[in-house]
Amino acid sequence: MALKPMVLQFGMGTDIRGRDSTKAAERALKDALAHNGLGLSRALGLPTTALEVEVRVGVPRPETVDKNALLALLPHVKGSVEVVEGGLEIVNEAGSDATLIANAAAIVRLDV
Repeated sequence: MALKPMVLQFGMGTDIRGRDSTKAAERALKDALAHNGLGLSRALGLPTTALEVEVRVGVPRPETVDKNALLALLPHVKGSVEVVEGGLEIVNEAGSDATLIANAAAIVRLDV
């Protein structure tokens, strides 16, 4: 059998103060995963370990994201993380701080 995309989930996360790309990315991924109960594998008689999740996150500075922190949010499934330039940074009036917005997509694949 082959891995087939079964679910596409979207999320948004922010770091209001501090410009922490990892924190915003974690919140975006949690948002994407929180709105879904993936009973798909169970319905097909497969363990949750049969799921694979491909995570893509967009932030203004991709090199500052800890990919392992994002993988840790997927404790029961295999996963991969790609971080790309995207999201949004809103600098305060003084230029001393900013709010970061990250966008995440989680593509859930299952071997069927």
